[in-house]
Amino acid sequence: MSLSAAQSSYTSSRRRRPAEHDQDLPQEHDPQASLDHEQFHDRLTNPTDTPSTNHSICPALCTTKCMPAHTCQSHHAYDESWEEIQSKRTIRAENEVEANKLVNNYRFGFRKWKSHVTERPFEVRSEVVKELYSELNVIKPYSGHLITCGNVAYVLLFGWWISLAYFLIGLFMFITITGVPYGKLCLKLSCYFLWPFGKSIHEIGKTLRICCEQAPDCECDLERTEDDSPVLLPSPTDGPVPELPGRPLRTPYWRRFSTYVWLLLGYPPLVVIHSLACFISWILVFTIPVSKMNARTLGVILLLAPEDVSVTSCTQRKHQIYETRALLCCYQATNWYYYKYTVDGINVFAVNLLPLVIVAIVIGYIDRENQYASSDVKFAIAICSIIPLSYYIGMGIASISAQSNFAVGAVVNATFGSITELTFYITALLRGHRAANPCLQEVVKAALTGTLLGCILFIPGICMIIGGLKHSEQRFNSRSTGVSAALLFISVGGVFAPTLFSKAYGSLVCDACTNSSGGNSSGAFVCHNCHYDLNNGTLFRNHVEPLVYTVSALLPVAYIIGLIFTLKTHSHIYDIHVGGGQGRAPHGAVVHWSRWRSLVILIMATVLTSACADLATEHIQPILNQPNVSQYFIGVTVLAMVPEIPEIVNGIQFALQNNISLSLEVGSCIAVQVCMLQIPILVLFNACYDVGFVLLFSDMHLWASMFSVILVNYIFMDGKSDYFQGTALVVVYLILLAMYFFAPSPTGC
Repeated sequence: MSLSAAQSSYTSSRRRRPAEHDQDLPQEHDPQASLDHEQFHDRLTNPTDTPSTNHSICPALCTTKCMPAHTCQSHHAYDESWEEIQSKRTIRAENEVEANKLVNNYRFGFRKWKSHVTERPFEVRSEVVKELYSELNVIKPYSGHLITCGNVAYVLLFGWWISLAYFLIGLFMFITITGVPYGKLCLKLSCYFLWPFGKSIHEIGKTLRICCEQAPDCECDLERTEDDSPVLLPSPTDGPVPELPGRPLRTPYWRRFSTYVWLLLGYPPLVVIHSLACFISWILVFTIPVSKMNARTLGVILLLAPEDVSVTSCTQRKHQIYETRALLCCYQATNWYYYKYTVDGINVFAVNLLPLVIVAIVIGYIDRENQYASSDVKFAIAICSIIPLSYYIGMGIASISAQSNFAVGAVVNATFGSITELTFYITALLRGHRAANPCLQEVVKAALTGTLLGCILFIPGICMIIGGLKHSEQRFNSRSTGVSAALLFISVGGVFAPTLFSKAYGSLVCDACTNSSGGNSSGAFVCHNCHYDLNNGTLFRNHVEPLVYTVSALLPVAYIIGLIFTLKTHSHIYDIHVGGGQGRAPHGAVVHWSRWRSLVILIMATVLTSACADLATEHIQPILNQPNVSQYFIGVTVLAMVPEIPEIVNGIQFALQNNISLSLEVGSCIAVQVCMLQIPILVLFNACYDVGFVLLFSDMHLWASMFSVILVNYIFMDGKSDYFQGTALVVVYLILLAMYFFAPSPTGC
């Protein structure tokens, strides 16, 4: 499917006004929406405060005399309300590339999700977002308070020791004699960095510098003039000023002896100081303005001639008439909106976690004897390093899908969509088979179930809560959600069918049974380690195993049928609108990553994910040996949900943008992929290389999954969401986690 064909498939399903088509509603209307239409129509045409007179309802509303005036007005109000409801159910894309991404992801049923794969025009962004990307070299009017909690925290965390470092280095430069000008600069910067807010650093222009050189006693004072000239002038553009005869020329910056004294003695320690402050403030995310301030000082200000640097305050700047260039101006040390900050399309949190990958690989493969880090530390670092890699894999998949046709998007999604989880599962099964440790197989099953429960309950629940708190009530397309719900029923029924079969026809076997009443044969028996014996007779080989292979073959077929339904025959149930509500969509959208760059990053992230998954499974045994924590709980929480953190973040972003339909589809698509793709692949892998993986789950996995699917289908019935429904899903998820926490460890662990 080409981009134009994909676009025509969703633009052909534009909404029509229901009041104009009451007699002939098209098939693409949501059945739930049609029901709401009729109920709303009855309430408007038969108000309770009117006489009980039977009026005939004409097909052409408000155009004939067969309808009372108040009913005509009600229909106008209804039209507006209905359009508002439908607009809330519409998924909007800013440009054609984003729309194609939604076609290949939302309709296709694949993940990974990414909120934006294209660069949004800077001029249409909000002032809050523009402030995030400011380089702090523009002076803007500021009317807020400078004494804030964030600024005070800056003094406690950074200001005092940066200021002290400048003071000590300034004294040292005075001792060198030749570095006196730099000593004066350090003292000025020492005062500045102790409290930089409301102050600015300027580069003095050429005109003022020549004036001061030719007439040292001139009155170019900062506080002298009362003129209302512009505060900030552009970079110097004035022509050459003739020098006075007999006046010595100014020595160029790089020909001064003091410059090299500064670069050898004063600048290096400041590099360490500013680099440390820059790193710490960047890692904290919300203090990124401090990081920008230190980086700009290190790269620009400290490499200027000391006489060209001027530090002024707000009151002095008001009376400034001479030519300068602003270098640094900061009013706030913190900004809570920096959680939105991205670097080349990647969220800043994912960027900050990326060094963990290098740390995990270095200490994991070099420190084999655990001399520098324990197995617990290595496992924690390896698991956390999967988070940014999963985010990069998601960005690569979304970027390729957005710039490709349907076939390419399908191949990329099917190949890399579940690569993070499958890599971990297969690595764990291989390591457990080699070590003859059946516990790892149970951990893999717990992780599969935990992913299913988290995506069915937690991801939709947390998105409903956050979206409901901001938007009160959100609406979504109940019919498209119904398709995902039906696939969930098929998925769970197919995956747990062998388990139900084994419960019905297997033999219950216990390792040891004792009579609780001593020698009395009629007393009750207490049995331990009871399980269904499938190796007895021919039950497993002749009945259970063929059923597993049959189910594993049917689930992908059902998935393909679902794709045909959503992509071909009933694609109109997905209403994707380009450029709605956000102004005009840009014609030439610029993507963050090209297709080749996305493919290279995708392959590199996949290789690194495999390495980190291998390290995690290698050092997981000490975690599983914890006596107070069930292995079930570790599987359904840490191993299941850590790789899905980027999807949780994306779902929350969609909910905040009032795109709750996408938030719900994030969780549903992951759950469907677990059952219809990941589990069949694991069964196929076990058939090719026997690692002992049997598609039989414990009773707790079985009933928890079935109950969750029934509950989420009940929640999705009305096509509306609010924070109460989300709270219900999250509470049920926490109850299930409590059950797993207090459950005894599986057999063999």
